[in-house]
Amino acid sequence: MTLLPLQKPASETTPAEEIKAAPREFALFVQGENSPEKLEEIVKHYGKGEANAAATSFSEVKDVLHRDCSHACEGSGNCLAFAARDESGHLAPFRFDRKPVGATDIRIQITHCGMCHSDLHQIKGEWGNSKWPMVPGHEIVGVVTEVGEDVTEFKVGDHAGIGCMVDSCRKCEPCKSGEENYCSGSGPVWTYNSSFPDGTVAQGGYSTHYVVDKAFALHVSKSLPLDAAAPLLCAGITTYSPMRHFGLDQPGMKIGVIGLGGLGHMAVKWGKAFGCEVTVLSTSPNKKEEALERLGADNFVVSKSEEDMKAAAGTLHGIIDTVAAPHDMQPYLSLLRINGKLVLVGLPTEPFQVSSATLAGKRITVAGSMIGGIPETQEMLDFAAEKGITCDIETVQIDSVNEAMERMKKNDVRYRFVIDIQGSLIAG
Repeated sequence: MTLLPLQKPASETTPAEEIKAAPREFALFVQGENSPEKLEEIVKHYGKGEANAAATSFSEVKDVLHRDCSHACEGSGNCLAFAARDESGHLAPFRFDRKPVGATDIRIQITHCGMCHSDLHQIKGEWGNSKWPMVPGHEIVGVVTEVGEDVTEFKVGDHAGIGCMVDSCRKCEPCKSGEENYCSGSGPVWTYNSSFPDGTVAQGGYSTHYVVDKAFALHVSKSLPLDAAAPLLCAGITTYSPMRHFGLDQPGMKIGVIGLGGLGHMAVKWGKAFGCEVTVLSTSPNKKEEALERLGADNFVVSKSEEDMKAAAGTLHGIIDTVAAPHDMQPYLSLLRINGKLVLVGLPTEPFQVSSATLAGKRITVAGSMIGGIPETQEMLDFAAEKGITCDIETVQIDSVNEAMERMKKNDVRYRFVIDIQGSLIAG
């Protein structure tokens, strides 16, 4: 198949009605419209395998990109998803209605959605606030297929994303300062397992599409691969934000990272991109090669080794602690310099104790951090595009999502699962 690239973006040459009728096919076409080779690959992988060799437009290619509905399920609605129905957390096909696109909304045809460990906690009701049926997923990327009449910030055909929240009061001081994640009014409306002011329950990204207000949508550069960019919307911003906020982003700084999972590996990447000297702190000696060779960390400290910890004492300007399991934080404080900072992003559920004398003796700060606001998340995505930074991922199909959850529970992933929505969850 030889496909010539279009002279204009598909959104400028394709009628809106045609896009609305085939949004998945349009999203696929946009991903390959400027590269005949890539479009050929997309047709083979996601479509029917062949196309008219003279095809140069979406209209000519959409039929070979079409696939029938992937999952039959009870119920009705314009959105096909996988949902948990009870605390078993088992995910199965589910239909529900997304709202129509309003004046300030955009519609994103989801191509990929990352799997966060919080998804596992929520679908099993482990945090005590779960509402079923629940469609998880807050690391969402895809292609814009429709925009409201008052939207100028996005256009059809753009790559876009949605992170952990989709609304807030927009009136309080945090919201006005671009920190919607700390909304002190009505609180953020999270991307799933949360409710909008009208009572509508938000459902997440393990689904075919999402309709979101433009104020909570994010631009994703077309230079970033959509699959590996998806976890930036949570794992990326969760580690980027505290490094920026607490000044742990200056060239030459010595930064420690506790834990080498989905969050930890991103903290290493940000640190290197900022020009810092990065030390990975791990209980597992077998992660040394992974940290130094694969991720480019400068140093590796086995935290169970008295010799390693003694050698690293007093060397670090800051530490990003990504471990969610209960652990003793006191030993890590000895690694900090005067005015050092330890920032918690893994958020263990159990309280911790540290020596007040240790804190006072070096004027140490211990703090916590939770994702970032919309402006900072956009800044992070732009920085990732500039530096070519993405997450290390393992792609799975939607039918394997329950097995992936079990593997994630055992930390059996390097480093983030991403669901190929466009290839395995098809509304038809």
